[in-house]
Amino acid sequence: MKFSVVIPLYNKARYIQDTITSVLAQSFTDFEVIVVDDGSTDGGAELVSFMPDPRIRLVRQANAGVSAARNLGIAHAAGEWVVFLDADDWHHPQYLVTLVWAQAQYPAADTLATDFLPVPDAPTMWPPRWPAMPEQPEVELITDLPRRWMRAPSLCTSAVSVRNARLRQMQPCFPVGESHGEDLDLWFRLAEKTPVALVRSPLMAYRLAVEGGLTTHHPELAMPPFLERMRERALSSGMTAAQRRSALWLVAQHELTLARQALASGQRHEGFGWLIRARRAAAGRRWWLTATMLFVPGQIVKNWQLWRTRRIIPANHAADAAEAG
Repeated sequence: MKFSVVIPLYNKARYIQDTITSVLAQSFTDFEVIVVDDGSTDGGAELVSFMPDPRIRLVRQANAGVSAARNLGIAHAAGEWVVFLDADDWHHPQYLVTLVWAQAQYPAADTLATDFLPVPDAPTMWPPRWPAMPEQPEVELITDLPRRWMRAPSLCTSAVSVRNARLRQMQPCFPVGESHGEDLDLWFRLAEKTPVALVRSPLMAYRLAVEGGLTTHHPELAMPPFLERMRERALSSGMTAAQRRSALWLVAQHELTLARQALASGQRHEGFGWLIRARRAAAGRRWWLTATMLFVPGQIVKNWQLWRTRRIIPANHAADAAEAG
């Protein structure tokens, strides 16, 4: 079972060598590292080229974005499984061997993942302080990712591995030109085909608040493209009835999030519009709670939203795609 670790690189010279070193320190050694330089201008690609390990391959492209970089890495991958790792994150030394173990438990799963550890971007916090690792961690088999996602964000790109044969069937895997939700687009499409095996131990450290990082996102009152595409798939004949209900339900949950954002900013007409869109697929406690906000001053809604946000641990690249509660 060979892994191809795909790392998109764009102006992360400060982190890239440590990130690659975390891969080279793996206890499972049958892997290659494919670093796709997306037109970096800070010398990061040159630092990679100086690293002497023959398992490291540097591929260059003109700047085209993270999706194009990951797709190119997949095209060059020789391993049976493709592991995704961002250029400022870090893998636990037992990460790959644990994926091997998880795959043996659930051989039908084409997507393997682990929990992750959010770590502030401060010199005193790195290398990561890993919690104790059980000999045989719990593995959760996710068969309904949309509803599982609303309970808690479950997949973070740098903690996901996918069977290469499946990815090659789906190329281009990541939507080129998008850098928000481009990863979730793929995870949800994969989960519509096979279950996801999630190891419930944090074996990837995710760096918080990196300037210019892939996690930076400013919410807008618009449906993300990956959710629009999910709606289209649900309304076509490509899903089972159960998958269709879950997909439309998740889209409606985000419409409720947009309604709350609009109401918090005083845009009552827009908020009402999003609320009406969500009424069929998400009529329940959260819908009615959002409806009551129509009669509450926007500042109170905003303060309540901020209070809730402070209670939520930062999660993954698109964790704000859906809001629980």
